This record gives sequence, C-alpha cells and structure tokens, in this order.
Amino acid sequence: MGGDNGPPITIPAALEVLADNPQLTIIACGDKYQISPLLQNASASLAARLQVIHCPQVVSMGEKPSQALRSKTQSSMRIVLDLLKENKAQACVSAGNTGALLAMAYYVLKMLPGIKRPALVTAIPGSLGHKTYVLDLGANVACDEHILHQFALMGSVLSEKNDLKNPRIGLLNVGEEEIKGSDTIKKTARLLKEDKSLNYIGYVEGNDIFNDKADVIVCDGFVGNISMKACEGLAKAVIETIKSLARENWWSRLFAAIALPMLKKLYRQMNPDQYNGASLLGLRGIVIKSHGNASKDAFKYALEEAINEIRHQVPEKIGNRIERALTDRSQ
Repeated sequence: MGGDNGPPITIPAALEVLADNPQLTIIACGDKYQISPLLQNASASLAARLQVIHCPQVVSMGEKPSQALRSKTQSSMRIVLDLLKENKAQACVSAGNTGALLAMAYYVLKMLPGIKRPALVTAIPGSLGHKTYVLDLGANVACDEHILHQFALMGSVLSEKNDLKNPRIGLLNVGEEEIKGSDTIKKTARLLKEDKSLNYIGYVEGNDIFNDKADVIVCDGFVGNISMKACEGLAKAVIETIKSLARENWWSRLFAAIALPMLKKLYRQMNPDQYNGASLLGLRGIVIKSHGNASKDAFKYALEEAINEIRHQVPEKIGNRIERALTDRSQ
C-alpha cells in the first residue's frame, strides 16, 4: 500500500477490480488505520474479499535498497513477497520504492532456474493500438549478450499471452546496419539469430518502438529506462499541448468540439495510465511494479496485469522456455 499516494488510491482501485472479478481475493498489506476507513462505504460482499494485513513498517521512496532489505522485514513490501513465497498469494503488486522492490523480490523469491538476471518490462503504445514490449527498463544497467538473449526469451513468453503466436523480436541499436553497435550488441545479435525458437527480425531503432515493427524490443536497463521515460514524457506533453490549444481561442475551441471523438480516441491510446504496471520477469513468482504516482485507474491496470499473468502462468512458461534453451545449447 505504498507509493506516493498510498491507500486513498490503491484501495478504491482494488475494490473496482474486485467488482470486475468475482472470483478474486485481494490481500491489502499496509497500515490498517489508513485502510479501514476506506472500506466503510464498500459493499459487504466486496469488503469480504479484501483481507487487510497490518504492516507497522514503511519503506520510504528514497530509502536505500540494502537498508530496506536489512531492516524493513515488517513492511508491506516484504510481507507481500513473503506471502507470495509461501504460496498464500499468487502475485505481488507494489507502487513502492523500485530499488527496494527489486532487492527484496530477488532475495525472497529467488530466480527461476537458469536465469541470470530479472528484467523489468512493460507495453508501450504504438500506432493503431499496437503494443510493443520493451525490456529491460532499469533492473540491470549493464548486461552481457547471454542476459540479453534471456530477456528476448522472457519477453517472447510475455507477449504470447496476447495471442501472438510468433512474436517479432528486435534488438535496440543505434542503426539497422549490421556493422553498427557495441561488441555486446553484435554478440547478442548472433545469439538471437542462432536461436531458432525466436522470430528475430534484427536491429531496431528508437522510433521503431511506436511503428509496429516489433512485438518485443530488447535492450539493457540503462537504455530501456531512458526510452520508457522519454515515451511517457512525450505522451504527457502531447496530451497537455492538445488541452492547451483547445482552450486558446474560440476557433480552437470550436475545432476541439468538432474533433472531440478523435481527440478522445487519441487520448485513450496515448494515456500512459493504461500501460501502468511493469512486470519483473525471471523470478519464482509474479511481481508487478506500479508507478509511485499512479492514479486510481493506472493502479487498476497494474492489478489487471497481475491477474492476466496469473491466468497465463507466465513464470512457469518462462521457466520452461529457459530450460529448453539451455538444453538446446548444451547439445
């Protein structure tokens, strides 16, 4: 129940998701004195499916991951991960400190067999409603070719839950020509070409994130984090510019009224709220990282992403895919 906004955002979001999913139960880990008043107006049937576990400690947004790992064993972040490890929960959704969540999830849940590093991944909106999964988004600043190859395998599994039978895998680079890129990028490209289980399409550039060229784009966490934040900043800037222009004078207000259906569609497509919820792949459990400043609707999307990954058994499928890849390499 962390993040910048806490229970006033997360609890209403949880109640709405419960209403949409009659078989779902949510465990809210946090300060019961903040959570309980927010349940007073909820229907008895919904409140019965929202269990509250009081957590006396808080991981602050600026706290060092190592400090949180050592001293915040009674925080909501740690307790929900313990529940996941003990099979008392099927997924963790947190809007808290990203570094602390990565450290705690790695420590408590451990990696799936054969996986070197976890990866943060989310879908970024493109043209005509297409989604492109980009990973890593910041869990690993530096990656070798074997780690990037595993990211491609994990991203392929995640995209398949959207009924993509043979997702296109692109490797983010400074150009499409084979001579371009660092040694690590070139070595990664060779591995991806050799892996016949992947539909590798070659190098892609930053603008290809939006143009439906690839379903999965692989990069290290340094590049991925900058790309993601640039995309979010651009989306917000475009939305705010449209709003500002629509208020500028009577002509622009008239145009906005005429174009309202189109503008609403554009807003829905570009609104970053609908893509909130980055998956931390490679762990022995489902962990979803929400933006710390997420709105109610944005946090709902993060919860729904967790439900989707539970239904599609994403960790199990990733484990099987990595096992096959390691077996093929050893033969």
